[in-house]
Amino acid sequence: MTSVEELNVPFDPFADVEEENSPKATNHLHLRIQQRNGRKTLTTLQGLPTEYDHKKILKVFKKTLACNGTIVDDDELGEVLQLSGDQRMKIAEFLVKEGIAKKSAIKIHGF
Repeated sequence: MTSVEELNVPFDPFADVEEENSPKATNHLHLRIQQRNGRKTLTTLQGLPTEYDHKKILKVFKKTLACNGTIVDDDELGEVLQLSGDQRMKIAEFLVKEGIAKKSAIKIHGF
């Protein structure tokens, strides 16, 4: 390419960063909390391997944590489990205890 052609090509400084940090490129489990209205919150779990049955895991979470939950299909992230309330620490302990994930593979986000 000549220098004139190089100027016409758009440059994306974050192109390589997005590939490295994309949720599908890593094998981490992400636990996040989302504020709803007032004091109400949602806990989301993404990155759960497809080899596990998400419906059964959600059923166990709902029973042991005494909360409501659902599975949301996302185009980029795959299946995301949503639970009512702040359940991040309890979910992380459960995943480590059951051997689904190592403690170092769980990323807890939020306030």
